[in-house]
Formats: sequence, structure tokens, C-alpha cells
Amino acid sequence: MSKQSELIKEISGVNPLKCMKCGKCSASCPSFNEMDIKPHQFVSYVQNEDIEALTQSKSLWKCLSCFACVERCPRGVKPGKLIDAARQVLIRQRGQEGLTANEIPALLDDETPQQLLMSAFRKYRR
Repeated sequence: MSKQSELIKEISGVNPLKCMKCGKCSASCPSFNEMDIKPHQFVSYVQNEDIEALTQSKSLWKCLSCFACVERCPRGVKPGKLIDAARQVLIRQRGQEGLTANEIPALLDDETPQQLLMSAFRKYRR
């Protein structure tokens, strides 16, 4: 088993093998149309340990962390938590510490969803 795959599972606290591929997570995702790897597919990539493809995916950064997929999953797989864990693994690999408050305004544009900003604020304010 790949180290990255195990780390994603450990950080997320999720067992991707419980996924039954019903697609409810992807159906409830507000970023579905912008993702190249949909939430239910993301779970499969973790199951198959294809972490390299996930780290190259734009879906990793298109996820709003709204956790609508977490709420809709009938098996408790929580794809959003897997996506978040994959982000953390990638950031740690790159040796990044995250952004400072002064760096954020330069990254924003008219296309940035307000939901993304609020979700990130709630998540990272601690």
C-alpha cells in the first residue's frame, strides 16, 4: 500500500472501501461541473492508490470543502474529507506552510465563489 494513500486515509479518518459507487456525493456537489475527477471517482482513485493522478487533478482545488458530499453519503465514506486530506498531503510534500493573510487578496478574482472563502475561513481560522 502506498504511503500517500495510507496518509490520506489516516488524516481523513475515512475508509474508502465502504463506497458503493452510488454517486450521491457527486450529485450534491456544487463544483461538479468544474471537476475533472468527481467526488465518487476521487474515492476510487484513493482505493486504487492512484494518488499521482489526484495531485495533478484540478478537482483537488475546485472542491469548496462545503461537505455536501459528506452529508449525502449513505455509507459514511465522506469524499470531501478525502479530498481535504489529499490537499494536506500535497502541501506537506511541497514543504508549504500555507498562505499568510497578506497573500490572499492577490489570489482572488470575480470567479472565486463566496462559499469557498467562507468554508476556508471556518476551517483555517483556528
